[in-house]
Amino acid sequence: MNADQSCQLWVSDITYIRIKNDFQFLSLITDVYSRKIVGYHLHASLATEGPLQALHMALGSLDCLPDGLIHHSDRGTQYCCNQYVQVLQSYKISISMTEKGDPYENAVAERINGILKSIFDLQRTFADQREAAEAIQKAVAFYNTVRPHTSVEDLTPEKAHALTGTLKRLWKPKTYKRKQNNEQETKNLNGNSASV
Repeated sequence: MNADQSCQLWVSDITYIRIKNDFQFLSLITDVYSRKIVGYHLHASLATEGPLQALHMALGSLDCLPDGLIHHSDRGTQYCCNQYVQVLQSYKISISMTEKGDPYENAVAERINGILKSIFDLQRTFADQREAAEAIQKAVAFYNTVRPHTSVEDLTPEKAHALTGTLKRLWKPKTYKRKQNNEQETKNLNGNSASV
């Protein structure tokens, strides 16, 4: 689906956060059009409560409920359970899930996880839940309001969220790079064989 404004498609996922010798779980909801993180919550377990809190934060960010909003997730039990589904249905939000739990079917959500962990250092081990929660809050705020994103014309997600219409992606897909590399290798091979 190619979204042309915010609040058409949200994607959700859960990623682990290491705290001492244990893990807690960060639930995220991201708007696909703007790449803005609209809801998040750090929870001590994989129970539905974490994703539900993130969903309530996302819903609370809306001025009014847009028509035709779709919520996409993997097939985790947290997203399939009655409690979560009932909240989505009560807001008339359509439900979409990956077919096989393949991460490529939820690529935007997986990419956000990677950005937060690699660029904002959320992959490190935190001393306690408070330290982790503070780091997450700062990372999400910086990600949403300061960091330009190549998927939304080098705008911040916050700025992109206020727009409508197609936003240009300023990155080249890996297949494009792979094709260029293959063409260059072919030229090199042909050039080398011709000179032998």
